[in-house]
Amino acid sequence: MSKMFSRIAMTNYVVVLLLSLTSLEHGLLFQRVSSLGINYGQVGDNLPPPDKVIQLLGSLHINKTRIYDTNPKVLSSFANSNIELFVTVENQMLPSLVDPQQALQWVTSRIKPFFPATKIGGIAVGNELYTDDDSSLIGYLVPAMTSIHAALVQTGLDKYIQVSTPNSLSVLQESYPPSAGCFRPQVTGVMTQLLSFLHSTKSPFWINAYPYFAYKDSPTKIPLDYVLFNPNPGMVDPYTKYHYDNMLYAQVDAVIFAMARLGFKDIEVGVSETGWPSKGDGDEVGATVANAAVYNKNLLKRQLQSEGTPLRKNMGLDVYLFALFNEDLKPGPTSERNYGLYQPDETMAYNVGLLSSSQSSTSSTNSIVSLTSSASTDITRGKQRLIYFMCIYLLAIHMLIRRRY
Repeated sequence: MSKMFSRIAMTNYVVVLLLSLTSLEHGLLFQRVSSLGINYGQVGDNLPPPDKVIQLLGSLHINKTRIYDTNPKVLSSFANSNIELFVTVENQMLPSLVDPQQALQWVTSRIKPFFPATKIGGIAVGNELYTDDDSSLIGYLVPAMTSIHAALVQTGLDKYIQVSTPNSLSVLQESYPPSAGCFRPQVTGVMTQLLSFLHSTKSPFWINAYPYFAYKDSPTKIPLDYVLFNPNPGMVDPYTKYHYDNMLYAQVDAVIFAMARLGFKDIEVGVSETGWPSKGDGDEVGATVANAAVYNKNLLKRQLQSEGTPLRKNMGLDVYLFALFNEDLKPGPTSERNYGLYQPDETMAYNVGLLSSSQSSTSSTNSIVSLTSSASTDITRGKQRLIYFMCIYLLAIHMLIRRRY
């Protein structure tokens, strides 16, 4: 009886494991894209209405997006869409939200009426306040964040909504090599307060990281393949001996080292913005359709593999691409109006491998992201080989057990 049970148990084990591996083959790419979001900016006079945006995001199966305000029309439209929103407190509102009562009023009028029908997962308090251009609002940041978080606690929403702020890389005094990462002395005091808040609330440190800017400023010194995630020799940090084959991961690790120098070693770092412009002015070196397509496509490949940085290999990196649309009213150089994956009429500015269900009649409606690249094919073939050899191995074990009896 025990022998028969052992045979049956082993047979069942083989069947279950084979089914699990088969599910892995068909589902791994799709499950892991949860770390990918996209920025939905609205600085344009020709953008589609929110309901059309929801349809576009839904067809792409992207389930996280960041907006730069708390527009009630957008929040209402996203109700029951299953798309998580990362909303923003505009910079100019920070002084008033230092007042706990004002913060409570803001939460009860801007957040609570829409939650939980609209999935609001995070509040960005301001955007890139630590810049060289204007430091007048820095002193309001952490007090405003503290008041908003207290309001979330008071309304019972703190369990669902994180409070943080996106930072530009100008907060760093040094970023190369990554192990030399440190914050600028001018912001160290306030940065310590911010990190203390993030640590106590278990919230991430967000950065807006654009390798494009580094390349634009030094195209003769920085290899294009290094910033585009293309195959390249990369660089080795002389102190940690970690190898970096792309600049984005080096930038993230520089921030992690900078935080550690202030005594904070366990705060998660996420990328709230990254992207590449498809068009620029004459002096905006590298702003081309080809480079934009390569950067975003290669980044998508990395996200599908749930890669971590060399310093945190086992921790996936949350990334929000910038941006969903080209926005024609954005000020500044031409590049500012040409970061979108899509034109306002919902046609692709260029193809990065995202295929919506409406764009490909042959793709499965359950597909989340379809990468039309050799890399995705290699990943699939690798998993198929793994499944094949696991099958042979398990069946061999099964036969040996049968022979014993």
